[in-house]
Amino acid sequence: MSKTWFITGASRGLGAAIAQAALAAGDNVVISARRLEQLDQFVAQAPEQTLAVELDVTREDQAVAAVEAAITRFGRIDVLVNNAGYGQLAPFEENTPSDAERQFATNVFGVFNLCRAALPIMRKQRSGHIFNVSSVAGVVAMGGAALYCASKFAVEGFSESLAQEVSQFGITVTLVEPGVFRTDFLDPSSAVFGANGLEDYAAFTARIRAGSAANNHRQTGDPAKLGEALVQIANMETPPLRYVAGSDAYQAITSKLDKMKEQIEQWRDLSASSDGAS
Repeated sequence: MSKTWFITGASRGLGAAIAQAALAAGDNVVISARRLEQLDQFVAQAPEQTLAVELDVTREDQAVAAVEAAITRFGRIDVLVNNAGYGQLAPFEENTPSDAERQFATNVFGVFNLCRAALPIMRKQRSGHIFNVSSVAGVVAMGGAALYCASKFAVEGFSESLAQEVSQFGITVTLVEPGVFRTDFLDPSSAVFGANGLEDYAAFTARIRAGSAANNHRQTGDPAKLGEALVQIANMETPPLRYVAGSDAYQAITSKLDKMKEQIEQWRDLSASSDGAS
């Protein structure tokens, strides 16, 4: 039986690749973006299988309306992909409070808004699968991306907790943790640098900017293959809580876990010293 997907940030990058993979599998796809004209290619390609909806994920009212439109058209939502997001870069001190608020409004509260709108549908169905797109930066922090990492770490904690809460209703949650993929992520439209430049960070920030420019559209990850992997996971009887996407992400995450365990063991006695009397 075909599934119905709801994908945020579907106009380009990973979201577009996931939508293409779902359509290729014969599924129905609700595709969303802030501007409907960005989705015309999908509607023209498979008008019977697609529904394009305008959605700014930071707007809870738009999230509710988009989910209602999906139900009106297809009757259910089997797979929700919370993909919309962007990277707020530069050292923490070079970003303003409003930079932080915008980063969390999209990357974190946007996820909350869509989950809040879709979960009642999935609970009623007693089935559903939520993919929350995190990042390798949601597990391994990176200097020069403090706000972005903080937002993705938040998505990680939220998703782990949500998975425990909704499993009783037949709903599963998978964190997608991509490494570097060949998308527009490093373009100015997706990667934003804080404007509060500080001389002490000038050389550090210059290196980040240069690295972003050098790697833009030269990343090793293939978005189409990630889309195919998510279709495969969506059809698993017991899908994983985490999908580490890309060998670079696998290496970075496993290396961190090894170092964490080593450090925790090093200070094991000090940890135990804070126990109270039994």
